[in-house]
Amino acid sequence: MTYKVKVENVSKIYDLNNSKISKMISLFSFGYFYKPKPYYALYDISFEVEKGTSVGLIGLNGSGKSTLSNILAEVLKPSRGKVTINGNASLIAISAGLKNDFTGEENIRYKCLMHGMSTKEINQIFDDIVKFSELDEFIYQPIKSYSSGMKARLGFSIAIHTNPDVLIVDEALSVGDETFANKCIAKMKELQQQGKTIFFVSHSAAQIKNLCDKAIWIHYGEMIEYGEVNHVVKRYNTLIRGFKARDKKGQLAYKKKMLGLQQQRSDSIEASELSPVHWHTFLPLGGSFILFLIAIIWQVGGF
Repeated sequence: MTYKVKVENVSKIYDLNNSKISKMISLFSFGYFYKPKPYYALYDISFEVEKGTSVGLIGLNGSGKSTLSNILAEVLKPSRGKVTINGNASLIAISAGLKNDFTGEENIRYKCLMHGMSTKEINQIFDDIVKFSELDEFIYQPIKSYSSGMKARLGFSIAIHTNPDVLIVDEALSVGDETFANKCIAKMKELQQQGKTIFFVSHSAAQIKNLCDKAIWIHYGEMIEYGEVNHVVKRYNTLIRGFKARDKKGQLAYKKKMLGLQQQRSDSIEASELSPVHWHTFLPLGGSFILFLIAIIWQVGGF
């Protein structure tokens, strides 16, 4: 069977010294006084997923699960490697891609337009989206007034009605009530039967075993294992039990050791692989500085 998603030697590199001040120093000194600190958020990840397969992404907080899901959804570009998706992908994360100043209705229309749907097509599915989200009259309120659970409901409802080939669900079911989460799981199982490919990020091993055929275990930026879901989750749970059995000092020592190994691996990264600094980076900062100067002049001048 041919693959639906293929990830080849994907790495994601960040600069830990990536602050506004550091960027400004780099820009105005032509990099002379700036020392970058490159870091592998993901390192050399490779796997293939067949059509209709559901894959759980598991790992500790900060392991790289969300970074990988954002790369799969083409929200982020890999620093190295290549991702091939035969079809269109849709990311469901808490408020992913939603505009805070827009109402729920406006976000529905905006997101659907971004997926290439016509106004007629949007009108045909609008009521179904609202009904599934259970937001009712709140759909006409700005989503900045929504709780995280309400945003997740809206995002999930929009995504499943845009008919994506690949669905990427990143922690969207970790907020809100259990009843709605179970409703979403049931809907994803329905999409499975339709041959959709699903990536599911969750801290709940039970949810992953319930929904997924396979699992990917990410640990401090590296893929430890990709395979049958029960086998991978069992190995992951063994590590978790061992970690929890340590006292607080032992847990901190383990984290320090793993972060040290992750940084050691990152020390070989060339600075040229980091994203260059551009002038437009400082436009918001420059605007704030100009407003600050105007305020001072206003006060001194007694206007």
